[in-house]
Amino acid sequence: MASNVKPAFGYTIVYVEDVEKSVDFYARAFGHNVRRLDESHRWGELESGETTIAFTKKHQHETDDLTGTVHSARDRPPIELCFCYPDVDAAFTRAVSNGAVGVSPPEEKEWGQKVGYVRDLDGFVVRLGSYVHTPS
Repeated sequence: MASNVKPAFGYTIVYVEDVEKSVDFYARAFGHNVRRLDESHRWGELESGETTIAFTKKHQHETDDLTGTVHSARDRPPIELCFCYPDVDAAFTRAVSNGAVGVSPPEEKEWGQKVGYVRDLDGFVVRLGSYVHTPS
């Protein structure tokens, strides 16, 4: 039986060296609340509105349920996260003052968004952008 219910975007998983440090860093640098950090420190989550940002160990392995083959995380491509703020300059300053490495300070883009870039503790690029308002 087909359902008309659309799936919600559950979460993005970031594969990192140290889950506890990354959860703490993202909470301080980007202003997210910690949802949970498991006792093993192999999984952590941050609240970010309707979706969750999750962290797990960089070398975590996954087993393919169909074949039983174990896949290494090392072949996963890096990602770029984007957090939207009403004041991108303040967000950039906060991120850098909490350990992010500034890559490109905020600047106005031709598509109507102010954007700056930083790197997190594992070298992932994080975009800090203003909200893009589309004409009604």
